[in-house]
Amino acid sequence: MGDCEPALVNHEMEHHIVAAAQHLMMALRASTNLNIDDTRGFISNVEAYLSTKSSPSESRGRLLKEMEEQLRQYEIVIMRWETNGSLIWDSSSEETSEYLDAAVEIQKLLETLGSVSPIRNAKQKELFLRAQCILEIAMSRLSEELRHILVRYKEYYEPEYMSFRSFVEDVVYDESFVSIEDEAADLTSHAEDDGGGTGNAPAEHLVSLIHPDMVPALKSIAQVMFSSKHDQEFCQAYVSIRKEALHEYLVILKMEQWTIEETLRMDWDKLSSEIKKWAWAMRIIIRVYLASEKRLCNEVLGEFGSINSITFVDITKASMLLFLNFGEAIALSPRQPEKLFRVLDMYEVLTELLNYIDALYSEYAGASIRIEFHDLLASLGDYARATFAEFRNRVALDRSQKPFGGGGIHPLTKYAMNYIKVLSAYRGPLNLLLCDKEVTEPCLVVNDEEECSSDSSCALAAHLRSLVSVLELNLVEKSKLFKDSSLQHIFLMNNIHYMVQKIKDSDLRCYFGDGWIRKHIGKYQQYATSYLRATWSSALSLLKDGGNQALSFCRPTLRERCKAFCLAFEEVYKCQTGWIIRDPQLRLDVQIATSQKVIHAYQTFLGVYSGSIGEKYIKYTADDMENYILDLFEGSAKSLPHSWKK
Repeated sequence: MGDCEPALVNHEMEHHIVAAAQHLMMALRASTNLNIDDTRGFISNVEAYLSTKSSPSESRGRLLKEMEEQLRQYEIVIMRWETNGSLIWDSSSEETSEYLDAAVEIQKLLETLGSVSPIRNAKQKELFLRAQCILEIAMSRLSEELRHILVRYKEYYEPEYMSFRSFVEDVVYDESFVSIEDEAADLTSHAEDDGGGTGNAPAEHLVSLIHPDMVPALKSIAQVMFSSKHDQEFCQAYVSIRKEALHEYLVILKMEQWTIEETLRMDWDKLSSEIKKWAWAMRIIIRVYLASEKRLCNEVLGEFGSINSITFVDITKASMLLFLNFGEAIALSPRQPEKLFRVLDMYEVLTELLNYIDALYSEYAGASIRIEFHDLLASLGDYARATFAEFRNRVALDRSQKPFGGGGIHPLTKYAMNYIKVLSAYRGPLNLLLCDKEVTEPCLVVNDEEECSSDSSCALAAHLRSLVSVLELNLVEKSKLFKDSSLQHIFLMNNIHYMVQKIKDSDLRCYFGDGWIRKHIGKYQQYATSYLRATWSSALSLLKDGGNQALSFCRPTLRERCKAFCLAFEEVYKCQTGWIIRDPQLRLDVQIATSQKVIHAYQTFLGVYSGSIGEKYIKYTADDMENYILDLFEGSAKSLPHSWKK
C-alpha cells in the first residue's frame, strides 16, 4: 500500500503530459510554416504514444479501486475487534501488531486520498470519508485499550518505609507554661531519630508504576495515535488514569484534602498529626512516586518533546497543590511557639526536596509548581524565624504576680529548657534561618580556644546561649517576689542547677561549652553558700561568745541563748521542710553543708557549756538536729513535736 500515493500523483502528472501533447498536435496541424515531412513524422510519433495510454478517468478509477480493496482489508482487521468483547492486548502479539499496522496503513491511505485537493471525484471522496470513519473507530479503540492497560497493569508497592510510624507523644508546650514532666522532654524531634518516624525514603528509589512488560505497548499506542493526530485523546486518557492512580496513592498515605480555612480551624493536636503525616508523605511522593511517574512519562512520551513534561505536570499538579496549599495554610496561621518544631520539620523536608522538585519540574510547563515550592519554603522560613523570636519574647516577658511556692524549679524554666533542648536537634535548618539574625540579648561568649568548635561557634549556639541568658535574667526578677532572702537563694540555686543539668547531660553541651557549665556550676554553688549565710548566720551568732567572757559564767544567759537557738532551729525546720530541692544529690549536698555549719557550731557550744546550762535545759542533742536537717527541702512542711525536757 505504500506505493498508492506516488501512483496517484504520477497519474495526475501523466494526465497533464497527455493533455499538453494533444494541445501541441493541434497547434502543429494549424501551422503553415513547418516542414511537411518533419511535421508528419513528429505527429505520427506522438499519436503512436498517445494510442498506448488509457484515458485519465480509466487510470484514476483503477487506482481508486485498488485503494478501496486495501481499505476493505484493513477495515476487516479493525472491525473484527468491535464485534468481539475481548481486548487487543489480551490476545497474541501477532494480532496486536496486525491491528496497529492496519491503523497505520489507514492513516497512509487518508494522506494519499487527501493529497490531491480539492477532492472532486465522488469515489475518492467516498473512500476518504470511509477511511476517516474507520480510523476514528481504531483511535477510539486504542484509547480504550490504553485505559485498560493503565488500570489492569498498574503496579502497587509498599516498601518498608511506607509504614507510618507515629511519633511517641510529643512534649506539650502551651501558652500558660504549664509544667511538663522531665521524661517527656527527652522525646525530641524527628531530627534525632533518622527522620523520627517520618519514614524517610532512600535518596533515589524508582519503582515500576506500570508492569514493565506493558510499557512498550503504551509507547506503540502513543506512536500510532500521535501520528494520526489523536495526541490530545491519548493525553486525556493517559492523564486521567494516572491522576486517578496518584489520588489512590494519596489515599493509601491517608492524605486528606484540607482547605486553608479548615486547616486554620484545626486544634493543635489534630494539626500536629497532620503536619507529621504531611512531612512523611511528601518525602515518599516526591522522592519515589513522582520520580517514578516522571520516568514512565519519559519512557512513553519521551520522543514527543514538550508533550512529555506537559503530561507529567497535568498528572501531578493537583496533588502537588494539595501539599503546597496545606503548607501555605500553616504559614498563614498564628505564630505560636508550640508550632515551631512542626514548622521546622516542614522546612527541613522542603529544603531536602528542593533539588528533586527543580529536576522534576525543570521545563517551562512545571515553572508554576517550582515557583510555588520555592515560595512556600521562603514563607515557612519566615514563619520559623518569627516564631523563634516569639518564643524568646515569651521567655523574656513572662511576669509572675506571685512567687512560685517552695522555691522549686519554675514552670518557665522547665518550659524554656525543654524547648531549647528540642531546638538543638534542628541545627541544620536553624543555622540557615538564624545565620543573618543578630543576637542582641546578653550572653556568654565562648572564648576558650579548645571550645571554639563548629558547634559552639555556629549561629544556633549563639542564639541558644542568648535564650538561656534571657531566662536567667527573668529568674532573677522572679526571685525578688520571695520576701525571704533565703528562699530567693534556694529558688535561684534550684533553677540554675536545673539549667546546668539539662545542658551538661544532653547535646546542648556542645553548643554551650564547658566554660559556660563551669561558670554556672559556680553560680548555683554561690547561691547555696548565700542561702547558708542568710538562714543560719543569725541563729549561729547565739552560740558564739561575742568576745564577752563574763557571759560564760552567767548561767541564765547561756540557757536563754541555747533556748533561743533551738527556737530559731524549730522555725527554720517548720518553714524549710516545706521548701523543695527536687534533685536528690543537690538536696543532700545542701543538707550536708548545713549540717557541717550548724551541727559543728552546736556541738562546740554544748561541749563548752552543757554543764553550765544543765542537761534538762538542752532541748535537742547534736544527733537530733543532724537527723532533723535531713527533713529539710522535702516539700512538706513539718513541726518538731518535742517538748522541753524537765
